[in-house]
Amino acid sequence: MAYVLDDFMAKVVAKNAGELEFHQAVHEVVESVIPFIEENPKYEHGRILERVVEPERVLMFRVPWLDDTGDIQVNRGFRIEMNSAIGPYKGGLRFHPTVNLGILKFLAFEQVFKNSLTTLPMGGGKGGSDFDPKGKSDNEVMKFCQSFMLELSRHIGPNTDVPAGDIGVGGREIGFLFGMYKRIRNEFTGVLTGKDLNWGGSLIRPEATGYGTVYFAENMLNFKGDSIKGKTCVVSGSGNVAQYTIEKVNDLGGKCVTLSDSGGYIYDPEGIDAEKLAYVMHLKNVKRGRIKEYADKYGVEYFAGQRPWGVKCDVAFPSATQNEINEDKAKLLIANGCFVVAEGANMPSVPEAIEVYLKNKILYGPAKAANAGGVAVSGLEMSQNSLRLSWTREEVDERLFNIMKSIHETCVKYGKESDDYVNYVDGANIGGFVKIADSMLAQGVV
Repeated sequence: MAYVLDDFMAKVVAKNAGELEFHQAVHEVVESVIPFIEENPKYEHGRILERVVEPERVLMFRVPWLDDTGDIQVNRGFRIEMNSAIGPYKGGLRFHPTVNLGILKFLAFEQVFKNSLTTLPMGGGKGGSDFDPKGKSDNEVMKFCQSFMLELSRHIGPNTDVPAGDIGVGGREIGFLFGMYKRIRNEFTGVLTGKDLNWGGSLIRPEATGYGTVYFAENMLNFKGDSIKGKTCVVSGSGNVAQYTIEKVNDLGGKCVTLSDSGGYIYDPEGIDAEKLAYVMHLKNVKRGRIKEYADKYGVEYFAGQRPWGVKCDVAFPSATQNEINEDKAKLLIANGCFVVAEGANMPSVPEAIEVYLKNKILYGPAKAANAGGVAVSGLEMSQNSLRLSWTREEVDERLFNIMKSIHETCVKYGKESDDYVNYVDGANIGGFVKIADSMLAQGVV
């Protein structure tokens, strides 16, 4: 019996009530994959779709910790171990008040396909907590991380599940988590990625998501005989991904004119050069300040409560959070000359926005392909840990560049249409699916 998209999604929604982000992520994938399955019925017979939307394991646990006033606080911890068909579970930990089961299942599901595309042997997972590190002292963050790892440690390991950082989990948090794991397990292993260089981290890891997104955009442009050089780019967000997106765009001769945070966005028509970017990095990474301070310092416009999608540009890099571009904003982007969108954040475009991109046949790099550079270098960090060695910055960057090129080639292979337009959504979804599905079939019904 052939799959019917609406019927399949009705079952997913019924089993995962209220998890809207997860429903959205599954719909986007199965919409691409069902026609492919109809041409390759072995996947239907193996019920791969039914299996791939079910997590292999869902962990939820309480995290009690002592704050600086001596009061006990209680948060909720999660780990979604989604799919291990091609390697140990791999995916970040997110500490943010908005974290819930549905968001983490959406991120874990996306991670499965993203990791498959990297060519590296990594399954997919995601985890985190509704704990908010903002406004907490280092001591409070340490106490929380230690309590969180006390439970998580029994479920992870270098050959089982290898978490990394994500929103709210940077070098400080990874350090506290790793220190507790080492103490509990009495072993020094590559159980976490995003570590400090002094104790097993990889060069280029902080830069990897931003660099990789730009490399993917450059590959899309190169495929059409063009490049980023001379292009005007808009970037949302002002964290790690946005910062290194700008750095790499500058390296390749483009110009970025916007940055944003939850308060609004700045528009600098002269471009955010290396000196200005250094200021942003200090502002955001050290001072924990607001992007409005950039406008005050450099005398540029600040648009409170808005995102930068009305600014004229050639290329857009949404690098903040999920669902930040709706249908109207997508239309506005294209009306203002944008013909490339490369997603640095996870699922930043709503389905209606994606329809606008595809209808107008712009170059659209979906998150699972375009921002896979971060997890790719996490995978390279795992390799270095296993080998007990460190690669140079140049070696890691070259491997990252080649991985993003390979992801682009996979998307072209599975997404090229009869008119030579490349539907990167279909290409990424089908390309990621094939590797996972073939591995699941080979391993039997487990």
